[in-house]
Amino acid sequence: MLDPPDWPGHRPGQHLDVRLTAPDGYTAQRSYSIASAPEAPHVELIVDRLPDGEVSPYLTDELRAGDELEVRGPFGGWFVWQVEMGGPLQLIAGGSGVVPFLAMLDHHRAAGSEVPIRLLYSVRTQSEVIRRQRLAEPQPGVRVDLVLTRESPPGWAGVSGRVDRTVLSRLALPPEAEAQVFVCGPTGFVDAVANAMIDLGHPSEKIKTERFGASGGTE
Repeated sequence: MLDPPDWPGHRPGQHLDVRLTAPDGYTAQRSYSIASAPEAPHVELIVDRLPDGEVSPYLTDELRAGDELEVRGPFGGWFVWQVEMGGPLQLIAGGSGVVPFLAMLDHHRAAGSEVPIRLLYSVRTQSEVIRRQRLAEPQPGVRVDLVLTRESPPGWAGVSGRVDRTVLSRLALPPEAEAQVFVCGPTGFVDAVANAMIDLGHPSEKIKTERFGASGGTE
């Protein structure tokens, strides 16, 4: 949880930059999606620790309550959604790409919105689901579907494997729903999903994407 002074507020889907400066002056900066809704009292980040990362190990292992961080933002005006933008909404996440969608879902709940939202969340194993308990909570108008790509638990009745055209045709809203589509995750995942959605008949102008990876300045 962060409590930035003079925080201007944010829109669900935006991100901020965290910058660290070493005693010798070396700096490292990474971008993190904001996980909390604008209605929340604090700004929340969910940091995926990378063993060879320059920023995430400090944030997960060293940072303590009361420490100060250099934070800039919020940034991003394209990959955002607020209740007044309407719906329906199709959210498709790969791994930690679910984080900006958590902000959208919490905003949807805080606003008492009735906009239909469907979240399709691809993750390697059930134990790696981010905010698993939160996503399992019933929320009016919201449906969450998990797709496990590596290991399925005993008795798993859901979908396993890659999110491809077949999975999307089964679990995603159809083109006739005229949904706003948001796709977030690793570059390869996002490109494959966006192309498959277009192949299924979703207009490209209705699809918004956000990618992350080693070349994208994120951890």
